[in-house]
Amino acid sequence: MFFSDMVNSGTLPAMEKMLAYTEARHRMLTENVANADTPGYAAKQLDTKEFQHALRAAIDTGKKDGTELQVKGSRQFRQDEQGHLMVTPTTEPAGNILFHDHTNVRIEEQMAMLAENAMMHQTVTELLRGKFESMLKAIRGTAR
Repeated sequence: MFFSDMVNSGTLPAMEKMLAYTEARHRMLTENVANADTPGYAAKQLDTKEFQHALRAAIDTGKKDGTELQVKGSRQFRQDEQGHLMVTPTTEPAGNILFHDHTNVRIEEQMAMLAENAMMHQTVTELLRGKFESMLKAIRGTAR
């Protein structure tokens, strides 16, 4: 019971959701890059700010109510019955640029988003690693 409470509350569930989100976003961005030369391909997108806002709201609600983390779903993401994050990218609007082959993929923009997403993923991974190392030290009863 104690261990279950420890890993199902606090920052661990939030970090798990963030890792799942960045993994799904990375897969989507690499698909956009891979299809940059595919005629008629419309880039997909995930709204990071919307996800971060929903995650923040879930954290605040969990702190106030003492409940497990429940991210309120949108058309791009939701939680399944087991609490796993499910992500569904939407098609990016054409915006101001639609290339001659009717694609809207701007490779420079996609690569910049890939770099940003990789940094977010790495940051959360390092935070999570630190959390697990602290738990391991507590279990072992050592300070190293």
